[in-house]
Amino acid sequence: GSVSLKTEEGKQVFTQTAFYQGRTVAVKRISQDEVKMNREILIELKNMRDLEHPNLARFIGLCVDVPNVAIVNEYCPKGSLMDILQNDSIKLDWFFKYSLISDVIKGVQYLHRSELSVHGRLNSSNCLVDSRFVLKLIDFGLPSLREGASQALGDHALLTKSLYVAPELHRDPKRGPTKEGDIYSVGMLMGEVATRQGPYEAESKNMELSEIVDKIKCPPSGSLSQPFRPQVAGENVDSSISELIKACWAEDPKDRPNVNSLNASIVKINRKRNTGTGILDNLLNRMEQYANNLEELVEERTAAFLEEKKRAETLLYELLPSLKQGKAVDPESYDSVTIFFSDIKGFTELSAQSTPSQVVMLLNDLYTCFDGIIEHFDVYKVETIGDAYMVVSGVPVRNGNAHAREICNMALALLKAVGSFRIRHKRDQKLHMRVGIHTGPCVAGVVGLKMPRYCLFGDTVNTASRMESNGEALKIHISSDTKEILEDFGGFNIELRGAVALKGKGVQTTYWLLGNSEKCVNAVTESEFT
Repeated sequence: GSVSLKTEEGKQVFTQTAFYQGRTVAVKRISQDEVKMNREILIELKNMRDLEHPNLARFIGLCVDVPNVAIVNEYCPKGSLMDILQNDSIKLDWFFKYSLISDVIKGVQYLHRSELSVHGRLNSSNCLVDSRFVLKLIDFGLPSLREGASQALGDHALLTKSLYVAPELHRDPKRGPTKEGDIYSVGMLMGEVATRQGPYEAESKNMELSEIVDKIKCPPSGSLSQPFRPQVAGENVDSSISELIKACWAEDPKDRPNVNSLNASIVKINRKRNTGTGILDNLLNRMEQYANNLEELVEERTAAFLEEKKRAETLLYELLPSLKQGKAVDPESYDSVTIFFSDIKGFTELSAQSTPSQVVMLLNDLYTCFDGIIEHFDVYKVETIGDAYMVVSGVPVRNGNAHAREICNMALALLKAVGSFRIRHKRDQKLHMRVGIHTGPCVAGVVGLKMPRYCLFGDTVNTASRMESNGEALKIHISSDTKEILEDFGGFNIELRGAVALKGKGVQTTYWLLGNSEKCVNAVTESEFT
């Protein structure tokens, strides 16, 4: 979307967009139960449709279907003036600032001469910027309907908007919008562009927004007393611009310049700075400025892309060195690796109670969680098949005997994560994961050319799978081979399970991995799930 405001948390809220008659349009929703199309509203709509100016966002129409009541306007892809000013990657020289200020003034000048006669809601969030960096005003007219749009804003957004409102309108809200009030708001926008800071930004560091609004409402107590206004002086602010801004902020509305004299003054200031004012010159300079900013952004993004591409190709060459050249890959033998298998006990029953999309969503959430955890260990994710998750360490990069330690620490971390994992469509149900781990030799290789897969082969793979299928929910089942290596490292809490008959392997002595006291990583016990 294009129009944005900042919430109290500093997050931007963008307007919705839609596709209408082959073009993208901006949609501003209104909280109203019904829209009465009386004569007054119809006249307002006609006046809005008749408005046409380069510095006004074109009014397209009004959607009156409840609950989708909305105002539809021209879409400006560069966002709001607030977005431009807060984007540090966009450099604003005097010419760029002059163009923005000039566009605001010209838009207001046209409105003051039109049937609407005033804007009444000027602020940097409803000054939009199109693809050519031409500033366009929005949110003018239709006062009875726009009250509903304002009600949807939070307190912080409303207070921020009120900083642009003239003091006399704060004191008498029933007075309605005035041309003098628009000039005050234009002064706020000029100050914002000149300093690249929001109104009263310096003051807001020590005061709440509500306090600032109260001080704006309060009239000067004496002839020597100055009205409360934001700071505009600075190294980058021309003194003549500063004086013009202060004139727009005059306490007495009659002392403020009208829009015609304001436009003449800004043109005069620009001429003194030897800047061309032709329309073509303006456009060419804007596009040149934008191109320069874009080149810098492209260079930064390209450098980041090349770095990521280099990392990806390095990994590809490590895993699939010959495959990238269209050749077959020779299998490689590894003397000692540790393989991890896990699955979800009762997954078939859970799937039968869920829709296919819910099952996919569950597995995606779970494996996204797992993938984030295994990044912290020296392991390689081999594959996932349904609810089965397979990981290895010591392949493709050998790491001595550290593979057993890495896999077991990873298994403890995954089991702990399962304890806090929640199924979206069954919030009260928890997952019961079984884990099996075995250490031994294996062969690794790439199978296929069109859709290649890096696969592990050997008895170690089968044994690790049997360790998982013969395990228990919420426990880590390890073989005696894995246990022997873990004892060399120390610090692991291991409990003898006893003799277990593994299909195709006979009776073997196996163990439960309960935790790692050295790293304070404890497996989640079954009691935590009941």
